[in-house]
Amino acid sequence: MSSAASALQMLERRQAVLANNLANASTRGFKAETAFSRLMGSALATTDTAIDLTPGTLTQTHNPFDLAVSGNGFFVVQTPNGERFVRNGSFALNANRQLVDGKGNPVLTDGGPITIPPGQTEIDESGMITVNGKPLARLRVERVADGADLQHEGGTMFVPDATRVAIAPADRKVMQGFVEESNVNALTAMTDMLSVLHRYQAAQKTLTTIDEARGIAVTDLATPV
Repeated sequence: MSSAASALQMLERRQAVLANNLANASTRGFKAETAFSRLMGSALATTDTAIDLTPGTLTQTHNPFDLAVSGNGFFVVQTPNGERFVRNGSFALNANRQLVDGKGNPVLTDGGPITIPPGQTEIDESGMITVNGKPLARLRVERVADGADLQHEGGTMFVPDATRVAIAPADRKVMQGFVEESNVNALTAMTDMLSVLHRYQAAQKTLTTIDEARGIAVTDLATPV
């Protein structure tokens, strides 16, 4: 009965992860989570998650402040909770002409937040921002080690871990006028949700059968003759 109950909890967690992925199938820069199970010392399964960092499709917008990182790498923004990684490069200028993300968090360069004066803004593959041909600052683009355990925060933000390092300018490929879409495959997510539902129903039936068998043992078999 404990194993069946553990299976129900595991499947509920998987379904919640899949539902969240599906809900963010149209969220730019979102990375799907994958739920997996592992056995504890008690031989009961527990469910953990890992982020799928597979790049999403790039969509051209022609907006000079829409940016995408091709391949590995993250832009860095300053939030009230500290620095965070983002792949959603739908940036804009606020009322003070400071470059910010969709939540108003400043986008960081090597020199911190940046205020962009009026003029023709160009951003090259290394992340160098120039206005009317005059270089201003270079965007920070960082990565983490393979297998690093990033955590989602606020949908499209990630909490960087201790393995974070800056990507050398020559190794970057920042694309101006593009945004990265979610890497969630909606059809696959829906199929997986149906599979989990069927497994949940089977585990639930097993639990009910065990409970009924125990009831018989208590009420019938234990009755004195």
